[in-house]
Amino acid sequence: MDNITASKRPIVLFGDSTTALRAKTTTYGELLKQTFQEKNIPIEVINAGVPGNTTAMAIERFQNDVLNHNPSLVVIQFGINDSAVDVWKDPPEEKPRVELTFYLTNMESIIDRIRNQNGEVILICPQRMSWSKKTRELYAKPPYVFDDEEGFNVILDTYVAGLRELAVRKNVRFIDMNAAYSKYPSDSGKPYSELLHQDGMHPNDKGHKLVFDLLIEELSQPTSKQ
Repeated sequence: MDNITASKRPIVLFGDSTTALRAKTTTYGELLKQTFQEKNIPIEVINAGVPGNTTAMAIERFQNDVLNHNPSLVVIQFGINDSAVDVWKDPPEEKPRVELTFYLTNMESIIDRIRNQNGEVILICPQRMSWSKKTRELYAKPPYVFDDEEGFNVILDTYVAGLRELAVRKNVRFIDMNAAYSKYPSDSGKPYSELLHQDGMHPNDKGHKLVFDLLIEELSQPTSKQ
């Protein structure tokens, strides 16, 4: 974290509703701000999360919400909205809101533009989701597998896999929240739905604390060469 704090440039959290401020939830961004305040680290943490955003939407606001702040570090988390297939529409959609190829192209463009401005990048992949009453009402149709406990993640899994590959190819620091959720039951003896609000999609306080813990761990590691 020394190189980040030494720069005095802000950190921007760039994402969708899994990043954005949320009522009655202490987000990982708020925990990061609190930690910096407690440690007297004079670094501004800017939350640029917008609920419902895909990477296509994010690209449109990227200059204003991220690059104009000249950040030393951008923490990026997108994918849940990109991968969503709106089968609840009439007629039902058959493809994701942003197809995988375009999602990865958008993410690569975001990474490159941050690096061109001498900023560092940490990617956080989307966490797993669980079925809830509401999501079953909306999404319990193919291509989702509604009679499988993990069936709400079948499309998302391909985006997570693609993002992992992109992180390796671009040599980007990567926090695998998806794997952390998968591992949670064996670590805690509880289902990973314990980390989500009742909607089965958004991290609750426990879920955000897990993101925060993994982010602090990553920030404590030496920065890899770009």
